[in-house]
Amino acid sequence: MAAAKTAQHPQAELETRCINTIRTLAMDAVQKANSGHPGLPMGAAAMAFVLWSRFLRHNPKDPAWPDRDRFVLSAGHGSMLLYALLHLTGYDLSLDDIEHFRQWGSRTPGHPEYGHTPGVETTTGPLGQGFANAVGMAVAERWLATRFNRPGHSIVDHRTYALAGDGDLMEGISAEAASLAGHLKLGKLIVLYDDNHISLDGPTSWAFTEDRCARFAAYGWHVQQVGDGNDTAAIAKALTAAQADTSRPHLIAVRTHIGFGSPHKQDSSAAHGAALGVEEVRLTKEALGWPADAQFLVPDDVRAFFREARDRGAKAQEEWDSARAQYARAHSDLAAAFAAEQRGDRPDGWADALPRYAAGGPAVATRAASKDALNAVAPVLGALLGGSADLSESTYTMLEKYPAITGDDFSGKNLNFGVREHAMAAMCNGMALHGGVIPYCGTFLVFSDYMRPSIRLAALMQAPVTFVFTHDSVALGEDGPTHQPIEQVAALRAIPGLTLLRPADGNETSAAWEHALRPGHGPTALVLSRQKLPLLDGVRRDGVLRGGYVVSEGGKGPRIALIGTGSELQLAVGAAAILAGKGVAARVVSLPSWELFGAQDQAYRDSVLPPGLPRLAVEAGATFGWCRFADDVVGIDRFGASAPGEVNLEKFGFTAEHVAQRAMALLERR
Repeated sequence: MAAAKTAQHPQAELETRCINTIRTLAMDAVQKANSGHPGLPMGAAAMAFVLWSRFLRHNPKDPAWPDRDRFVLSAGHGSMLLYALLHLTGYDLSLDDIEHFRQWGSRTPGHPEYGHTPGVETTTGPLGQGFANAVGMAVAERWLATRFNRPGHSIVDHRTYALAGDGDLMEGISAEAASLAGHLKLGKLIVLYDDNHISLDGPTSWAFTEDRCARFAAYGWHVQQVGDGNDTAAIAKALTAAQADTSRPHLIAVRTHIGFGSPHKQDSSAAHGAALGVEEVRLTKEALGWPADAQFLVPDDVRAFFREARDRGAKAQEEWDSARAQYARAHSDLAAAFAAEQRGDRPDGWADALPRYAAGGPAVATRAASKDALNAVAPVLGALLGGSADLSESTYTMLEKYPAITGDDFSGKNLNFGVREHAMAAMCNGMALHGGVIPYCGTFLVFSDYMRPSIRLAALMQAPVTFVFTHDSVALGEDGPTHQPIEQVAALRAIPGLTLLRPADGNETSAAWEHALRPGHGPTALVLSRQKLPLLDGVRRDGVLRGGYVVSEGGKGPRIALIGTGSELQLAVGAAAILAGKGVAARVVSLPSWELFGAQDQAYRDSVLPPGLPRLAVEAGATFGWCRFADDVVGIDRFGASAPGEVNLEKFGFTAEHVAQRAMALLERR
């Protein structure tokens, strides 16, 4: 319940009105929509007010200012907290936008969406994702500061703040990310923990009883506790202490009350995920000393106080611009590189560094060709940063001429993520959203399942992250079905906005990396082989970049098209030769990317796969989805087996002879 009203100093009264404005905007928006989560904004309003009015360094007039502090609402269900703050501090988000919360076409969706609402740094809602994004942003800040700052010139010097709830801390992804953040000593990362003891189903005591503060202390974090979530002085003191210590990340556990002020729903799950109800909203406003019948009220003095953020932000950015100009005079090359990388530019001719291979040369695994590509462009692309989930010796994602980042030295270009696939992907999302970084990460294809929620969000945000997946089929061999991907390629292809390429040889792999590293598009998944593959005739770089192309014609008037991806393209080539011996001309088509091919105009697609020409696809994975391009598929719709890779391929029918047989059978049916 709200405390009884007592006489306050005028400044304290204004502070209280500011906090209650956040609360009532949230209540009113959720009530009008009859949908949403009012409890978190009501309980966390005071700590958010302190952060945004006294500590957060940002410019509402320029949400993209590179040296702004980042604020991540990891508990994205409490989106009205963020929307209220964005509106009040002067971002391009109107009161009308607030009134259309969760409606079709509104700029205030149910959970914050990056690129949709000015000032939203990342898409959150799936719990724990924002927490891990914030860790990635803090990594980016420290790495860029190490690369570009020089004595007397600090053009990268900002903090990452996150507000997380109990649900965020329950999710395993936050544990992965917090552990790595502590290891890396990310001292400019500050997490406010909305410790309200309530989750959607009921009290957190039902399922969440460990000592969270002790857990974070064990991760290497500096932990503080604030016993009263409305004690703005105590919150400010904790934030000041966190800012003063840059040797380790910070967790500030603030004991709040969900649905603060609601006479009947405070401190209960009833305040979590549903509108309070018209009568309860009225009673809550009365309890807070607010005009009971006023809706979406922003008092003039409250608006004026919050809008001071515009002047503070503009002044801070002007000072930074001046410092950057001095930096440019002292370090012109660095300043130019910094500006270019912030824009996402690539150096002229960067793709020329990517390797080319002679057809017919020594066979090379596409994971090894990927290694060649990464190490070739690393000296050219200064912003390139990545690593793997403790699998660099297998995924070949280590940059050989550079050290690994450590807690004491951020000058390297390799990140050891440890066995933390989920957080790895989310951290890369955070790095990409931060700007100035070209992030990539690698693991086995089968473990893409551990990363899927983060990959999905990368696609939703169009975050330019490259996900490197190796060991792409039953050909990986003796590790058996637990490690042999079957359905993963189909599952990744089902994600809207994700471009997947499964290259067939070294040259296709090099071209796939060219696409992945090109600016101006969203995430890319590269699916690569463990086993060596021949360097094929007829491979065309421009064809790979268009997603599909004709490798060979097989004679005049082909009777069938054989479509291959990855390691199976060689089988299509071999089958075409067998069919030629039978007097059957077969066109061989490489289709490394459904998404890129599907984006081409109809005329190009028809030139590669003419209408009416029978089509047989061959891919060592699930056949699901191939009906879009093929009449029949040589695939695998069961789990694999523990055996040498070449034995698996033969037993499961991945031979040129079997492909030729299936082609003849398809022609006979036609």
